[in-house]
Amino acid sequence: MSDSYQKLTQEISSNLSQLRKTQTDVMKAFGEMGRSAMADRVLDEKTKELIALAIGVSSRCDGCIGFHTRALAKMGATVEEVHDALGVAIYMGGGPVAMYAANAVAAFNEFKAHI
Repeated sequence: MSDSYQKLTQEISSNLSQLRKTQTDVMKAFGEMGRSAMADRVLDEKTKELIALAIGVSSRCDGCIGFHTRALAKMGATVEEVHDALGVAIYMGGGPVAMYAANAVAAFNEFKAHI
């Protein structure tokens, strides 16, 4: 992982831009799927971001942690909301997920400090 989640998300975004040029249809479809999945319906967007963060932590995906904590910080999520979602992830994934949950706490704090 990079030395900061801000830097990590910037690096991933840069790398993804290369894929958007060579895998236009795939990346466009992925983006459309994301917009559709995250749209307010029965669950609001913030709830869906909290779910996405928990899944990212459970999947041990640093990039997912970065992008979803950044979105949650921008949405005004509270530390308590983020920690509550991380508690569910830890419950479902055990010790290894607890280590990534700690990374998610650091990422959320980093993005929240810069908003």
